[in-house]
Amino acid sequence: MMIPNFGSLRRALLLLPLAFVTFFAHAQQKPATLVQLSPEDQARGLNGVQKNFFFATGLDTPKESDYQSAGFFGQKLRPYLAGNQEALHELNNYRRQKWLFLAERLTFVGAVGLYGQQVLADPEVQQYHNNTQKAAVGLAAVSLLSNIFISRHTNEHFQRAVDAHNAGLPAARTGALQLLRPSTVGLTASRWGQPQVALSWNLR
Repeated sequence: MMIPNFGSLRRALLLLPLAFVTFFAHAQQKPATLVQLSPEDQARGLNGVQKNFFFATGLDTPKESDYQSAGFFGQKLRPYLAGNQEALHELNNYRRQKWLFLAERLTFVGAVGLYGQQVLADPEVQQYHNNTQKAAVGLAAVSLLSNIFISRHTNEHFQRAVDAHNAGLPAARTGALQLLRPSTVGLTASRWGQPQVALSWNLR
């Protein structure tokens, strides 16, 4: 009959918690989160509509109620991109384009307002083609033309920010870690009587 080595068994029992603490500390260290755009926002292409993006976080398939607005400038997405310089760079480009879009809209509204003010300046003699009105019409036309160039790639910057973030996630943070975690842990005796740690996984 083989006598178990209680000294080795005691050392194994003492080291086992330390090994698992180290494993899960690395696994849970500042976890990054997968970002998923809504199906509608994923399909946005060139010259797409200029409205807020909606996104969800996590590995599960999101429900409609899981999506949240990223904000006009994408500011609500920024905390999830912390540490990823490429993703933050693209998000900064998106914010710049949104500022340009906002400035263009204000310019257009101002030009239209100026034209209308000139028309109604004298109720008895309404004018439609004075120099000020011509300038307002020209400014409105330039504003609309610039909108085409501003809006062409704006949405792409947001989508690239999300893609860069997700591409930078370690595999362990996108689901592989769950496959590595053992389902059961125990101790067994080897052929030479030394205790060994026994791990098993459920394959699904």
